[in-house]
Amino acid sequence: MALDWVIFATKDMNRYLDKLGSVGAVIAAAACSICFPKLALLGAVFGLGGLAVYEAQLFIAAQVLVGVAVFGQALSFSQHRKHWLLALAVLGGAAFFGGLYVFASESLSYAGLVALVAASTADIWARLRKPAASISAPESVITCPQCGHRERELMPTDACQFFYDCKGCGAVLRPRAGDCCVFCSYGSVKCPPVQASACCTT
Repeated sequence: MALDWVIFATKDMNRYLDKLGSVGAVIAAAACSICFPKLALLGAVFGLGGLAVYEAQLFIAAQVLVGVAVFGQALSFSQHRKHWLLALAVLGGAAFFGGLYVFASESLSYAGLVALVAASTADIWARLRKPAASISAPESVITCPQCGHRERELMPTDACQFFYDCKGCGAVLRPRAGDCCVFCSYGSVKCPPVQASACCTT
């Protein structure tokens, strides 16, 4: 049980680590009025100007969080397998640090932050679209375990059907132990809620 929780927490962390890193880096940079003056204007609008006394610590935090964002995207790559997304994050991190320490270019550092946020946003968008795209047509052929009658039925897309009256022998079918509905027990296709949950956990 504890091992399952650790695996779930690690998988969940991998999924959101790059988002936390990229958003956190932008917030930390927005509070650094000396290092990132243009971004600090936006930060002042959201009340981050009061954090200017922690400028040095926030500057370090922004760099650490950029590293976290790139590392998180590398971990996420094992799930999404999108090379361009990983490349965008790596290039964003390189641009950020290159702008700070190599080219002394504030614009290049901003471009790096934009690339990191874009990579995280694209990953979120892909994950939100994946369940809807992966769910098959809401039809399933139910086979009665008592008489063998087969019937094609439309499945509810937002609920699980617990009872089903066989059109061959009239038997009232109920889900087997461990199944949520009659389609998962006797149908050729799992119900849409189960398909959606399977997509979200992959």
